Amino acid sequence: MSGYTLYIANRNYSSWSLRPWVLMRTLGLDFEERLIPFANAGEPNPLPAISPTGRVPCLHHGELRVWDSLAIVEYLAERHPGVWPTDPTARTWARCAAAEMHSGFGTLRSVCSMTCGQRVVLRERPAALETELQRLRSLWTEGLTRFGGPFLAGATFTAVDAFFAPVAFRLQTYGLRLDTAPDAPADAYTARLLALPAMRDWYEAALREPWREASHEEDIVRVAASITELRHGPP
Repeated sequence: MSGYTLYIANRNYSSWSLRPWVLMRTLGLDFEERLIPFANAGEPNPLPAISPTGRVPCLHHGELRVWDSLAIVEYLAERHPGVWPTDPTARTWARCAAAEMHSGFGTLRSVCSMTCGQRVVLRERPAALETELQRLRSLWTEGLTRFGGPFLAGATFTAVDAFFAPVAFRLQTYGLRLDTAPDAPADAYTARLLALPAMRDWYEAALREPWREASHEEDIVRVAASITELRHGPP
């Protein structure tokens, strides 16, 4: 046993939790998963006892607490091969792209809040969102072309792909395409991420979740012209 315990929140909403989870699953790293649903207002919140920030994901390893998705990735990279590409140029590019996702794309996050189990037609698409989608297309196309695919930094799934995995769910949920050209590399990459066994497992579990958290649900209603509900769990 590795001794890793990864704390996550609702699969339907928690894009930050998905990143280390899909990386560890896809690389075959052994870990125990503990899911703590987001608390609604007035409900007890157990997360401050788990993570110094009161947020997830948080990786526990013995007495260590690693409480940020990028820090978790770097901690794992110190202990396991394959987290980042072995080629120095690809590794540098991958770290830059992952860091850009970690700190940027604020409009995509706010307008297209993650909700795996719904299909949402946006009421409007702000210019800032279009700019960020163009940046995604450029970034993904660069990585796929420069390093030969099928993943962003080469032949294997690494941390940079994990950081963009939640984007694939967002594009699916909101019906967004990055390129209308046939066989566009960026859209093919989206489909490739969604088809990964770990991504399919996450998605199917998200559909079955019974929990609803009011603030996340309100974020989605706020931007939606229409919503199609796919979740199986009770509202």
